[in-house]
Amino acid sequence: GYKRSVAEMDAPVSHQRVTIEDQIAEGDKVLTRATFRGVHDQGEFLGMPPTGEEWTFKAMYVHRIAGGKIVEEWTEGDIGPFQERLDEEMRERERVEQKMRVARTIQQANLPKEVPTLEGWKIAPHCQPAREVGGDFYDFHYLSEGRLGLVVGDATGKGVPVALMMTGVCAFLGGVATASGSSSPGEVLARVNEALLARIAPNMFVTCFYAVLDPNSGSLTYANAGHSLPCCRRQDAATDLSARGMPLGLMPGMSYEEKETVLGAGEGVLFYTDGLIEAHS
Repeated sequence: GYKRSVAEMDAPVSHQRVTIEDQIAEGDKVLTRATFRGVHDQGEFLGMPPTGEEWTFKAMYVHRIAGGKIVEEWTEGDIGPFQERLDEEMRERERVEQKMRVARTIQQANLPKEVPTLEGWKIAPHCQPAREVGGDFYDFHYLSEGRLGLVVGDATGKGVPVALMMTGVCAFLGGVATASGSSSPGEVLARVNEALLARIAPNMFVTCFYAVLDPNSGSLTYANAGHSLPCCRRQDAATDLSARGMPLGLMPGMSYEEKETVLGAGEGVLFYTDGLIEAHS
């Protein structure tokens, strides 16, 4: 009721002080003009996180008294400081939401629209962005002799800048892989690293796992630029596909270790980003 609502309004504010500026009584009514001061540091107030600021607001109360008790109350207050801050918070939230919508649109636009169909193979990508859109991406590259390039990566950061960086990395990878005709994942990553260095912000980098699948032989050649290790499921065990390599965009002249494995019938590989680990944690 009334007492609980007052307590909820008071809870986020410490060091509360009340000054009675005027008080006038006439008949069964008492008019009170008061000034309230306090520090907003104890919790959310109307959805606004603690600001640590001292707030001041004025209010005017009219109470009707009967039998020595308040039976009715009318209140009029100046909530200008609160309203201004709430309006500011709402505008900032809208700006953030707009940026997230733009980033999500960029991310989704750069993910493959179609999944490659290879006889005897099943490829099942899934991307579920968090509320804060990150730089997670995957892609497929159609290469010579029926081979398929598979990419999964993550650009550091959140929002529009990282979504744009993800777009550039996908373009670099696709361009280098298809134009050079190289079947060497390590060589592709090395070239992309050099191209990215001149364009990436100092506080950003990209992790990336790049593999080339030969669907006829089951051969999977791969290299890793600091990305989470894919899990390879065998008939009798599960192993990580490990290969040494620095993330893209950190240092020039990087080389990337290249390895190969062969997938048999019923075996598969799980590629993922650290978002999966964070969601599990």
